[in-house]
Amino acid sequence: MAIVELKVPSPGESITEVVIARWVKNTGDVVEKDEVLAEIDSDKATLTLNAEESGKIEVLAAEGDTVKVGQVVVKIDTSFQPEAKAVTEAPKAEVKIEVKKEEVKVATPAASYATGTPSVAAAKIMAENNIQAGQLAGTGRDGRITKQDVLAALSNGLPTASKVLSNSWQGGRNKDRAKMTSLRKTVAKRLVAVKNETAMLTTFNEVDMSEIYAIRAKYKDKFKEVYGTNIGFMSFFTKAVTEALYHYPAVNGMIDGDELVYNKYCDIGIAVSAPKGLMVPVLRNAELMSLADIEKGIKDLAIKARDGKLTIADMEGGTFTITNGGVFGSMMSTPIINPPQSAILGMHNVVDRPMAVNGQVVIRPMMYIALSYDHRIIDGRESVGFLVKVKEMLENPSRMLFGGKVPEEILLGL
Repeated sequence: MAIVELKVPSPGESITEVVIARWVKNTGDVVEKDEVLAEIDSDKATLTLNAEESGKIEVLAAEGDTVKVGQVVVKIDTSFQPEAKAVTEAPKAEVKIEVKKEEVKVATPAASYATGTPSVAAAKIMAENNIQAGQLAGTGRDGRITKQDVLAALSNGLPTASKVLSNSWQGGRNKDRAKMTSLRKTVAKRLVAVKNETAMLTTFNEVDMSEIYAIRAKYKDKFKEVYGTNIGFMSFFTKAVTEALYHYPAVNGMIDGDELVYNKYCDIGIAVSAPKGLMVPVLRNAELMSLADIEKGIKDLAIKARDGKLTIADMEGGTFTITNGGVFGSMMSTPIINPPQSAILGMHNVVDRPMAVNGQVVIRPMMYIALSYDHRIIDGRESVGFLVKVKEMLENPSRMLFGGKVPEEILLGL
């Protein structure tokens, strides 16, 4: 009998402990080589523990346990091997049961209805009175809603409180408790540290998105045809940010002990929502990317975040972060800096608002933008100038192609 011991892998430097988030397999299960056995939460990412050999497993740690990197958490007895016939037997049983049950249902002479289905007469009255099927309890066959059910409900007054609340609050006094994951605890500590250890300040501006809207409307189909991806707001903002960072390098810098570090490249963190919380994967050298490269890069990172496949390397080393609360409907916010970076740009939702343009009131698609920054390294002039530069390039996208200037300014040497 050969026993293989599986140890907790290292998620990255400086991480010594992880949490067993979920066991996919249990003691006694016979598994294949490379099959996922467990999900492991670290301070920065979620990893999977895979079987190194086929065999019967013995689990040595419980879900929620904090374990050391290098600790043995699973043993595999390789004298047991998965049976090939177990894979082929299950479908046969399913086919037998499914066919017979379906045949019996089809052969029933009387029509049957899903619970809550209104009759023709009932549906007409419900439509006239804007009543939803979920507000009524059917008394007809199989729970069907009859005309009498609707008339009775109308006479008693609709909607009733119990029906309105049936899919939301139930009026109970219960509580649910859930243990914080390692990732959530680390995020909490970092956010509090940022508030306590930096001189954080936020400045605001607004952007007329008309030109961006026009470009997207004109080229969205062609763009997708050529590059296989949609053209969104984030690529324009990323490109505008990299150009603005060139003119205001302090915003792309950070404090390291007693030194100020000014990065000569733009590794842009893009905040994305993932099942386990907010993640900030990084686009490397975004200053060299085209709009298509940025869109593809963001799409790939978002898919990895959704599938829980982001690695430590995907999230390390950013120099500046962009977060888009607008996708959730946020009108304005003060984003928190992602340390050790010194600034973060917050995007928000686009709202049609009346604006004064050349002495005329016109309706324009407007977005509020916010820059939170560390006042220890970035002065007010730089923060405001940076945000104005981002605004200028978004409102006149040709500036992104000519180092923050329009072609006329280059011709005139301005």
